[in-house]
Amino acid sequence: MAIKSLEELKAIRDKLKDHVGVRDDSKEKTKVVIGMATCGIAAGARATMIAMIDEISKQGLDNVSVIQAGCMGSCYAEPTVEVRIPGQEPVLYGNIDEEKGREIIRKHIKDGELLNNLIIGKPFESI
Repeated sequence: MAIKSLEELKAIRDKLKDHVGVRDDSKEKTKVVIGMATCGIAAGARATMIAMIDEISKQGLDNVSVIQAGCMGSCYAEPTVEVRIPGQEPVLYGNIDEEKGREIIRKHIKDGELLNNLIIGKPFESI
């Protein structure tokens, strides 16, 4: 999905304003971190992020934040998505297109089921 004008970008922003709560970064929320460095964007991370935000809304999940990150260190597997559920180890998924992103929301975040075939490793630890 190539954005061709400022007006198109503004239209996307306005469409997603209803979902502004998914960007809240409070500690109690589940966090979905999407790698949005150059490699992630080139691999389709924007479309993945928009699909995941849409699925969060469709599922009525109000305790999930979507956060854009820079390089997550796994350029070979972009787009990458890290899921951080409070009280659990973070999980790093790779090669996440729009449908796989929606599946992560439905199965991992909503139903608590890991998608083992998409896991690429452990995320870096925060210092």
